[in-house]
This record gives sequence, structure tokens and C-alpha cells, in this order.
Amino acid sequence: MNSKNLILFQLVIMAGEEMNEDYPVEIHEYLSTFENSIGAVDEMLKTMMSVSRNELLQKLDPLEQAKVDLVSAYTLNSMFWVYLATQGINPKEHPVKQELERIRVYMNRVKEITDKKKAGKLDRGAASRFVKNALWEPKPKNASKVANKGKSKN
Repeated sequence: MNSKNLILFQLVIMAGEEMNEDYPVEIHEYLSTFENSIGAVDEMLKTMMSVSRNELLQKLDPLEQAKVDLVSAYTLNSMFWVYLATQGINPKEHPVKQELERIRVYMNRVKEITDKKKAGKLDRGAASRFVKNALWEPKPKNASKVANKGKSKN
């Protein structure tokens, strides 16, 4: 996580701390839930930042590293989106929208790669034998005549 993104997160937290108690009672529950969510995100970020990025990434394979980077970038940009909305700025008209879409495209690419890895590989030889043995094969005409002759002699 770079310092720019950390500053953005801190701005969102500060905006929440400066909230005045002069708001409609109807939204109190929503604001409390939001405050709890921000606290949970703060705790997760503290935990994530307690381990150096290099240590974390060394333990992961490249695909997992990409997932961590994408989720981090998407989360921070989403929080900036919320910050813009709280400041009265329409985030749909801000470059953050294009950034979120760009990250989403990469997340879909990673998902495709993950799905391909999970997909079973076809053993063509085994599949061919399975299908060949499962199909019904008619008996040759001579075999049925021979079987009938054996029955009539008894």
C-alpha cells in the first residue's frame, strides 16, 4: 500500500471523526453501522500493514500476489469514491470511476486464469476408451445364427 492511498484512507477516517451530532435521528443506525465498518477496515489495515509487503508477497505465488494487489487497489479506490461522495463531489464524473473499472477488468482476468487452473484436464485416451466401451455394438449376424443352432439341438 503506498503513502498516497494511506493518506486517502486517513482522510475518510477524519471525515467520519469530524461528524457533527446534528443529523436526523432516522439515520443514526446507518451511521453507527458505517462507523463500525470503518473501524473494522481500520483494524484490517493495521493488521495488513503490520507485516511488511515484501514478507507478505514472498509467501504467495504470483497469482495470489496479483489478487492481493488488486483487492488492495480496489478497496482503496472504493473508499476514495465514498470520500468524494461525502464531500459532495459526484464520483461518477471523477477519474476514480475509470480507475475502478480498470481494476475490475484485471480482477476478471485473474478470475479467468484461476478458473482455468481449477478446470479438470481431459485425458483423451481414457475418455475415448470410456465412450467406446459404453456404446452399444450390434452382434454380427453370424453370431446370432450360431447361438440359435445351439439352442435348437438341445
